[in-house]
Parts: sequence; C-alpha cells; structure tokens
Amino acid sequence: MARGLLASAAALALAPVVAASRPLPMSDGPGGGSFDETYRGRRIQGVVIPVAGHRGLAGGDWQVTIDGRPLHLMRRADGTWLSMVDHYSSYRTPLEATRAAVDEMGPGQRLRELAPGPVDAGHVGHDMGGQHDVRA
Repeated sequence: MARGLLASAAALALAPVVAASRPLPMSDGPGGGSFDETYRGRRIQGVVIPVAGHRGLAGGDWQVTIDGRPLHLMRRADGTWLSMVDHYSSYRTPLEATRAAVDEMGPGQRLRELAPGPVDAGHVGHDMGGQHDVRA
C-alpha cells in the first residue's frame, strides 16, 4: 500500500512539470502563421520568417509591428512569449504578446526605433582597442 501511495504522490508532483513541457499552440486563429488587425486603434501585424533547417512555426522568427514600428518578441523556454515592452508577463501566442504591448503602451505612445543608425556602424567616438593591440 505504501508503494501505491508513493507512486501516486510522485505522479501528482510530476504532473505540472510534464504539462509545462508540452509545446503551446502558436496562434489564436486557423491561419497560424500571421496576423494583421486593428487593436485599440493600432494596426498590429505579425508574420513568421522561416529559419533555414527548421520546420514549422517553431523554427521561425516572428516579425511584428505596431503602427509600422518593430516590436521585438522573445520566446521563453516554456514556449510562452514576452515583448520588449513587457518583460514581466508571459503570453501564449505572439498575438497575445502584441496586444498586451499595445495595452501597456497606452494612447499617444509609439515604439522607438531599435537602432537609429546602421547596425554595423560601430560606436562613433569610441575606440574599441582593435588598432592598439589591446587584448582582453
């Protein structure tokens, strides 16, 4: 009888871990790979950009915009999503994360550009030591 109770207790203890390890659905709708809608007066768009060597939606990066400005989304280890606007909450889908970013931004606020200049322009006015044989 003690073995039965121990096995039951172990199964109950592991059930949340097993449930959390399962992949979550990628979208709210039947399309699955993209969204384009007006939410609270803002146009939100998202599309999966496939990554070479990966199959399905899990193997791609999301390109998401709010009113034409990029919103960076990150995937957590548990399969949920967070945005650069709200790092403290997790959302089941990129669409939910985008809507939450709109809610957090409030009226009249816009996303900032991620990089105001060329990405590979380097740090103007800062010497990184490359020409002076500095080794770290």
